[in-house]
Amino acid sequence: MNTDKLRRNLTKSLCIVICLSSIVSFCGCQSKNKISSQTEQTKAASLSDYSTADEANAVDALKLLGIDAEKLGINPDVYHDAENSVGFQLDMPDEGDTIAVVHTSLGDFKMRFFPNQAPKAVTNFINLAKDNKFDNTTFHRVVKDFIVQGGHCGTDENMPNGTSSYGTYFEDEFCDSLFNIRGAVSMATTSQDSNGSQFFVNQTSAEQFEKNGGWSRFEDMWKTVKTQLSNYKDSDLLSAFIDQNGNNCYNTDTVPEEVRTLYEKYGGNPYLDGAYNAVDRGQTVFAQVFDGMDVIDKIANIEVDENEKPVENVIIETVEITSYSER
Repeated sequence: MNTDKLRRNLTKSLCIVICLSSIVSFCGCQSKNKISSQTEQTKAASLSDYSTADEANAVDALKLLGIDAEKLGINPDVYHDAENSVGFQLDMPDEGDTIAVVHTSLGDFKMRFFPNQAPKAVTNFINLAKDNKFDNTTFHRVVKDFIVQGGHCGTDENMPNGTSSYGTYFEDEFCDSLFNIRGAVSMATTSQDSNGSQFFVNQTSAEQFEKNGGWSRFEDMWKTVKTQLSNYKDSDLLSAFIDQNGNNCYNTDTVPEEVRTLYEKYGGNPYLDGAYNAVDRGQTVFAQVFDGMDVIDKIANIEVDENEKPVENVIIETVEITSYSER
């Protein structure tokens, strides 16, 4: 598939610090931290629900570094969720909520949606499922202790992340109460606002999160990137650096303690969260697996080739859109 390998770049990005005294070649710093590549209409949140006034993680962070975010076109629209607390995505669905049952060749898993926080992504997934677009597609990228990724629809070579239900790519939707914790279902993209049909399930466990270095890993990454951003601030290469290293600009200075605790307890991939990214990059969380994570783990443990593609296809047979019932 056309995706970069996210995890490997995290380690590589820390090594770049040795080059900070000179101009760093972008050939050696290319971002490998982007997830590559995916509906019944849901009520879109009104524009008044989106605000950038208190986005300390983006505009203010860059301002402290002497960088004009507006000039770079960085103007984040983060949905500020005043109704839900950190961790609500792990709650069970309410009676009658719309859910998806994903039937795969290795078993079924179920996911709840977040239509208020990510209306376009939810609508996209539901409409693709109802149109049977996911039927007989595969999980084409599997990285144990990281993600399982699938849902590619269409054959348009100009849309490597799959063809959305809208026929074109659509914009990212970031929310300050949704996170790429274990079990979160997110859109797979190759660049900013390039959502198509592909999606992935975060599979990193709490144990693996700690083994990978925990929060220290991301704090070190942000320190390195802050230095790089500062060094490039007066250079014509700043925009190119941001384009290629956007996901590494995860601003740990602004991450609340309750978010840190959430990842420590459940695992996941925090640097994919757009709400705390200094340059408005990340992956849209639009659903959460609430039943069948054992199936996701089973998929994650299958044999893959050097391109992270399963040696034997894992098939999404059908995706059933239904209403949740405790009965």
